[in-house]
Amino acid sequence: MKAVVIEEYGGRNQLKMKEIPKPEIGEHQVLVEMYATSINPIDWKVREGYLKEGLPFEFPVILGWDAAGVITETGSKVTKFQIGDEVFARPDTTSTGTYAEYTVVDEHLLAPKPKKLDFKEAASVPLTGLTAWQCLVDFSNINKGNKVLIHAGAGGVGSFAIQIAKHFGAYVASTASGKNEGLLTELGVDEFINYKEQRFEDILHDYDIVVDTLGGEIMDKSFQVLKDGGKLVSIAGNPDEEKAKARNIKAGFLWLEPDGEQLDQLGILIESGKVKPVVGHEFPFTEEGIKEAHKLSETHHAKGKIVIRMK
Repeated sequence: MKAVVIEEYGGRNQLKMKEIPKPEIGEHQVLVEMYATSINPIDWKVREGYLKEGLPFEFPVILGWDAAGVITETGSKVTKFQIGDEVFARPDTTSTGTYAEYTVVDEHLLAPKPKKLDFKEAASVPLTGLTAWQCLVDFSNINKGNKVLIHAGAGGVGSFAIQIAKHFGAYVASTASGKNEGLLTELGVDEFINYKEQRFEDILHDYDIVVDTLGGEIMDKSFQVLKDGGKLVSIAGNPDEEKAKARNIKAGFLWLEPDGEQLDQLGILIESGKVKPVVGHEFPFTEEGIKEAHKLSETHHAKGKIVIRMK
């Protein structure tokens, strides 16, 4: 099969299209013929070697951890899925990712592809959708009437977080540049903050939850908008423990745990029209296409998700 691999850490020039053996499945796994995948910041962070201590992979490494496709083979103990099923998944974080014509997925991480979505749209959901879900539901225990601030609402995680928060009946504020105000309004934002012209920490007060996707100074200033006893969840760094303790704020870094059941719940919300993916950019499954997609992701200014079409 064809796959785009890296054989050492480094820049985008490390991404190479190679012919490699098709992977073998275990008894609780399926083989998915890939129709689409998507690009996430973890992809280029692994490529650069930023995560090598936490993810000590052996080369060659196939990056990519979003899958949408059709099952072509099932393990002997797989019971819920069969050959021909259209599925999507956030596979386990292994060195055999989804920039390939076929990928292996554990049965418990799979969910049926929502019929409403094509494969490209479906590939845009798992990693960012599950991250948003776990930030709001698992970490923050979101409730109806909560006031929620979501940073970078036009991005992959942000666009899902807005819609999930609205589904739970929250009042949602979100930051983005002025050109994305229309998109955020469409997603249901109650209060739009143009970060280029406004300081969110001067405008927002007494919030219950902040979802931080940016880290650094933004994460630090986010304490100012929270009420005592609020929640600050970040996917971009570890919040200041002393600041959190002083005001009884639950603050922490969230690392996504792949979860097929949660993905199935997201699929139900998508089918019902309550959540929709935002695909902003599309590239072909070629060495050049993947390099260009990485280049865009590294700018931190992609609108919605970046998908790779394979079939």
